[in-house]
Amino acid sequence: MTDAYQTIIIFGATGDLAHRMLFPSLYNLYLDRLLPSDVQIIASGRSVMDDEAFRASIELPDDRYDAEEAAAFLTRIRYCPVSGEAAQFAALRDMVGDRIDRGVAVYLSTPPSLFAPMVAGLGKAGLAGPTVRIAMEKPIGHDLASSRDVNDAVNAVFDEDRVFRVDHYLGKETVQNLLVLRFGNMLFEPLWSARGIEHVQITVAETVGLEGRVSYYDGVGALKDMVQNHMLQLLALVAMEAPASMTPAAVRDEKVKVIRSLRPMSPDTVEQLSVRGQYGAGAVGGEPVKGYADELGHRSDTETFVALKAHIDNWRWAGVPFYLRTGKRMPERSSEILIQFRPVPHSIFAKKGKGLQPNTMLIRIQPQENIQLQVMAKQPGLDRHGLNLREVALDVSLSTEAAGQRRRIAYERLLLDLIEGDPTLFVRRDEVEAAWTWIDSIHQAWTQANVPARPYTAGTWGPSAAIALIERDGASWHE
Repeated sequence: MTDAYQTIIIFGATGDLAHRMLFPSLYNLYLDRLLPSDVQIIASGRSVMDDEAFRASIELPDDRYDAEEAAAFLTRIRYCPVSGEAAQFAALRDMVGDRIDRGVAVYLSTPPSLFAPMVAGLGKAGLAGPTVRIAMEKPIGHDLASSRDVNDAVNAVFDEDRVFRVDHYLGKETVQNLLVLRFGNMLFEPLWSARGIEHVQITVAETVGLEGRVSYYDGVGALKDMVQNHMLQLLALVAMEAPASMTPAAVRDEKVKVIRSLRPMSPDTVEQLSVRGQYGAGAVGGEPVKGYADELGHRSDTETFVALKAHIDNWRWAGVPFYLRTGKRMPERSSEILIQFRPVPHSIFAKKGKGLQPNTMLIRIQPQENIQLQVMAKQPGLDRHGLNLREVALDVSLSTEAAGQRRRIAYERLLLDLIEGDPTLFVRRDEVEAAWTWIDSIHQAWTQANVPARPYTAGTWGPSAAIALIERDGASWHE
């Protein structure tokens, strides 16, 4: 690991993400001896405390807990409070000392509004040279203009090749396996176009409501919170052309091309191509829940659900609709991609059999990660009155082959890639801004066409208009 940076700084270290994901991930990497032998982790937050107090606040994973290893890991962690003052950044720089020559990886697990001032503080303190990389959690801005402002502020201090924008979906095993499925198997790629695929569905459903995100979520909504990053990343991986290699530039170039090919929406088309929704009172998992306005404490037009019919205007995908759906207070938590293949051009079983269905591929990302291919097979029997056909699931995931192997947290891969300097699974500036360009076209069209957020009952799959959006084309949402 000649390029592995030996110091990790985590801003927002007292926050939920750091405690649930970042420190457990670093502990797992430490146990597997994947961190540099001399690694030091500097935690930073607004609260003032000493090293021991912070270490005592960290909860390590029960499934791999070892008292001796945990104690050794915790000694690697120091704490330095930083709330924005120049003297605090200077103290942080002093804590890093000459370790800066061996590389520093900075992780901003902070509200996006702090990205620019934190980066400026790092620059003034001398923590932004060629041996420093920086990672930022999404979102990057709230529209194209603000995204550019954030990126300009970051790039004024850090060159683009040292900026790692995080979308944790890209660290998930199944998401990465999608690339191997497509480009490592001759079986699928010849059909992976408008010639073989009828439509694509991408669903990201949450059972939670605001859950403490009131100040952030209201005024942002599902389109900007989920579609702009997670869902467009999944769409890009499904639709991208084969990169020339698995180098970071080649992979990210092809993703950008897809996002730039998305057809903008206009006030004339947005009502036929999109649905906004907001959950009311209902029940999720058998438990009664309040409506969005009741949770918020006042009325709001912010959407908690959005369904879109997207088109990619290029040769591979001409005429193939991509249906995107995401929402809060859905019946179940799931993230999945459905590839609906076209039916066979002529059924030889039409007179002797029944039930012939087009093939589908279901790629489940959470809560369980697996990939299934539905194919047609014959029911056992003598077939005296015609062939009886049925759909059979072929499991092409790693769930069986990887039995007994620990499934890694997505952040383990992303943190390791940050430390080792591999940007393949991180989002480049032009990709973020291309995504915002498309999202802005939808949001502006909603405003100009006065598209309302339709009510739906918590614990259901969104407004009935979302069902009509896809059923007008003779398809149905996978549920």
